[in-house]
Amino acid sequence: MKTTLFIIIGYFCFSTLFGQEINGSWLGELDIPGTKLPVVFNLKQSGNELIATMDSPLQGAKDIPVTKATFEKNELTLTSSEMQFQYKGVLKADKFEGTFIQGQMSLPLVLNRKKDGEAVLKRPQTPKAPFDYKIEDVTFENPTDKNTLAGTITTPNNKKEFPMVILITGSGQQNRDSELFGHKSFWVIADDFAKKGIGVLRLDDRGIGGSTGLSEAVTTQNFASDINSAVEFLAKKGYKNIGLIGHSEGGIIAPMVASQNKKVKFIISMAGPGIPTDELLLLQTNAIAKLSGATDEELKSTDDLNRKIYAIVKNYSGNDLENGIKKLLSEEMKKLPAEQQPSDTELEKLVNEESKKITIPWFVYFLKLNPDVYWSTLKIPVLAMNGTLDMQVISKENLNGIKSSLEKAKNNQFEIAEFPNLNHLFQEAKTGDVDEYAQLEQTIAPAVLEKMSSWILKR
Repeated sequence: MKTTLFIIIGYFCFSTLFGQEINGSWLGELDIPGTKLPVVFNLKQSGNELIATMDSPLQGAKDIPVTKATFEKNELTLTSSEMQFQYKGVLKADKFEGTFIQGQMSLPLVLNRKKDGEAVLKRPQTPKAPFDYKIEDVTFENPTDKNTLAGTITTPNNKKEFPMVILITGSGQQNRDSELFGHKSFWVIADDFAKKGIGVLRLDDRGIGGSTGLSEAVTTQNFASDINSAVEFLAKKGYKNIGLIGHSEGGIIAPMVASQNKKVKFIISMAGPGIPTDELLLLQTNAIAKLSGATDEELKSTDDLNRKIYAIVKNYSGNDLENGIKKLLSEEMKKLPAEQQPSDTELEKLVNEESKKITIPWFVYFLKLNPDVYWSTLKIPVLAMNGTLDMQVISKENLNGIKSSLEKAKNNQFEIAEFPNLNHLFQEAKTGDVDEYAQLEQTIAPAVLEKMSSWILKR
């Protein structure tokens, strides 16, 4: 379940008399039942208007325009007709004291002026200067797809020979820090490794930061070609002991690359797939739905539908997969009880939206992946890790799958490590629910950092 995002598109307009006085960022926290939602309003005057945006750090949302505002007689009023909320606050001693109203909900909201550089979310593991290692920003080309990749290399000081790893992000576009909800897990890993004598290259995904090449046609195979290019880039710089660390989808990209490029000397899989991805997704959906309170009947119904969808995608040989999915979804929706039946307009919209998601090239390719094809060819050292509270890549089944594949390869240099009470991001968690990712202050469990670094240095 995701917390409602309260503020959306628009602009501020107010009297220039108080413009300079309220310019800047204002931070507050909504005490919503079940969670606390920090919000930041950024105000910047432009002539007689104030250009304003809103950030929702827990949701990873930044620079969202706001609909309307007035600032008169020391009172700030913010409204959004689309989200149907209103905030009124009076400026007192450099803070606004007021009330946020949405529907039947009325909550106190105090907005304090945010200091430059002040972190909204507590992320104590985020590295802080000064840094006692070398940092170099780099760019290079993927010669296969002709796209540019940008990233950062961190290397230990006063050491000529050291292992060098490439960090590989999971699904979705992420920056080189693999930033999510203020957590910069790859930056934390790079900082820890550099201090211990291990070099790291971390990259912006396509379409993020300085990297290019994102399109609707790209698949996991294209991302694998990016990482292969990164291996070749490091090899040309003289690095010989190159390893890959992949998280989630990155955990299947790593063996894909290593199975074809002998310059890869070791792999660490962080919650990477070890079973066919359609099976992985079925387990994932079931675990998350169960955690959300779904009934056995709902779980079975969802599982049955997803199996039908995945079967069509995996076995389809025609040239109009989208219409095939539309037909299936329409038929399944019509089986619902009368009181749950959507209107014809709602049905058409739902079917169109879902069929487009299911038939994008990335998902079709991903759904057909069988990690065994790659893991079963590797004889290099492998460390496969996961947490028992991972609800996205279920630990037991996927670690067992990787183990079975490596045994098939007669690989005698692998280790399987399952960490109790860690979630998909390797945070110490209580439930493993996706909502916890943002709520937890810890970015990555220290035990995981120690396990990875010590394992690499022993190689």
